Amino acid sequence: MASVDIVIPCYNYGRYLTQAVESVLTQQGVDLRVLIIDNASEDDSRFIAAFLALKDQRVDVRLHDENCGATASYNEGVDWASADYFLILDADDVLVPGALKRAIDVLEADPGISFVHGIEGRIAQEEAFATTAVCVQAADVTAQRGADFIADLCRTPVNSIGANTVVRRTAAQKRVGHYRADLPYTDDLEMWLRLATVGDVACIKTVQALRRYHPVRMSTDYQGVECRDFVERERAFVSFFAHEGQVLPHIADLMAMARIGLGQHAYWSAISHIARGDQTTGRQLLALSRRWRRRSAFLPPIGWLWRMDRPVDRARDVLSLAWANLSIANLSRQS
Repeated sequence: MASVDIVIPCYNYGRYLTQAVESVLTQQGVDLRVLIIDNASEDDSRFIAAFLALKDQRVDVRLHDENCGATASYNEGVDWASADYFLILDADDVLVPGALKRAIDVLEADPGISFVHGIEGRIAQEEAFATTAVCVQAADVTAQRGADFIADLCRTPVNSIGANTVVRRTAAQKRVGHYRADLPYTDDLEMWLRLATVGDVACIKTVQALRRYHPVRMSTDYQGVECRDFVERERAFVSFFAHEGQVLPHIADLMAMARIGLGQHAYWSAISHIARGDQTTGRQLLALSRRWRRRSAFLPPIGWLWRMDRPVDRARDVLSLAWANLSIANLSRQS
């Protein structure tokens, strides 16, 4: 039976931790270990973690006296891992039943694959999740060469991979090394690029994990600053091509492609903000778009829309917002 090590970093997520751990322990068809790393939580996280470890010998706990940050916990997990496969699961999220077996079946069938990911669904703030073991169902799987994955990610530089779904070969993870501390917002995006330099990438076309949406999740503040997201994504590509990505041919062309893609995305994000009445953010995003793609000043990147999910719905939403704001502005002038 294949083995998998799962690291669960935790900071003040005690109310969600039990569900996260149980969603792992109820997985069937795999030999697993769980390491909970508590980053000096101020709630009851460490007591819950200790209780979970007492209940199940597959669970181990490390308690930190100070919060060293998520990236440090990821890297501690990388050093700890010794199983065939490795996964990082946030303490407020859950795996769906059968997720590990589906992922490992794909990896076992093709030794050339370095990591496999799936679809990441959503779970509400206080929603309970049934972790009852169920029959593992097969799902459609697509695979692509690592070089093609990197090129596609440069062409459309959006991190659409749910980190909680990523099961990677531990040997591949050890080979590419630690997450980079100087990329606190996009260390996962840069890691997917690195893992693709040592193997192929597979995608399971089904929900593999659920991300819990609540006001205090770690990514809320970051995602609330639109311009920073674009700049940090650029930094991830710059870091990759300055290090492990140097082994690839045509890295200058790939980096240029990533910047053009960021410019295209920034353009439509700017239009969306302006349509919602956020002129300040819209102007900032347009400036970024022109920096990466000079043609944005006179030629909208229409092709970008068709790379996104639901392009027609997105265009309709923007036009509806623009019309609504125009109507409000006209009414304000008349009053």
